[in-house]
Amino acid sequence: MKLLAVKVECSHELEDGLSFFMQDELDAQGIESRKRSDFIAEGQKHDSSLVELDDIENLPKDLELTAYFDYESADKKDLIKKIMDKIAEMKSYGLDTGEVSISTKEVADEDWNTAWQKYYHVIDFSRHLAIVPEWEDYHPAFSDQKLIHLDPGLAFGTGGHTTTQLVLLAMERALVKPMSVLDVGTGSGILAIAASKLGASHVLGTDISDEAVTAAKENIALNDVDNIDVRKANLLKDIDDKYDLIVANILADILLELIPDLDSHLNKEGKVIFSGIDYLQLPKIEKSLAENGFEIKMKMQEGRWIGLLIARKPD
Repeated sequence: MKLLAVKVECSHELEDGLSFFMQDELDAQGIESRKRSDFIAEGQKHDSSLVELDDIENLPKDLELTAYFDYESADKKDLIKKIMDKIAEMKSYGLDTGEVSISTKEVADEDWNTAWQKYYHVIDFSRHLAIVPEWEDYHPAFSDQKLIHLDPGLAFGTGGHTTTQLVLLAMERALVKPMSVLDVGTGSGILAIAASKLGASHVLGTDISDEAVTAAKENIALNDVDNIDVRKANLLKDIDDKYDLIVANILADILLELIPDLDSHLNKEGKVIFSGIDYLQLPKIEKSLAENGFEIKMKMQEGRWIGLLIARKPD
């Protein structure tokens, strides 16, 4: 079965009315909505979310609504006319329509629950680690390579972003013996799982998002590990214990909130790994670390992103 996709680009003020019209009056089988403001808002959340607008393909100027119709029974010209007439009607009510454009294309009626899987494949990250979607049958070249199994459909981090990979590199450097690890803003749980696979003695993953905590627990269940706990917490404010290694892959402004609490949660000779730092924001991170008694032991950069391995200044 084929579908006719009708994509409408317009102002977000039309979203509710136009969605209802296309489903209720035009019998659309489904509606897909992409709104620019949602991506911007996600990047401003104080949780594990990390959204780089430049990385998002074909980000709409404002709103993009795509309605799907049965291809055999749909009259493309009639649908476009009715949608344009509806937009004109909504404009007469005083709504801002924005720059309106309508396009159509023929698409295959896929299994939408699994179609996205074609975008996620094994990340053969290093000699020691590979990140494997749960449906992939992956056989590592080295028998002792550790595999991190993930369900990318849960989102919150799949291992493909540069900031995550910088943490993994630093973690391979830092975890030279069994250590207790705190993963702040755990998201999908990928860094907590990596720490466990690399030999951590115990790992605690925290996140302010209930959805991220759920996703992390489900991903941990896919892996043969039993030394990871996950719970909801706001940075270090709800944490009582001290750790040998604290990991945080969060936006720089949130890392600045974290820095003053590091010392009281870090064991003697403990280390810290930061990532999620845009190179333009590095100076204020360096300044805050120095003011709070820390120094940078290793600095990594890929593109515009910075990762840091941090320790206390010597006495």
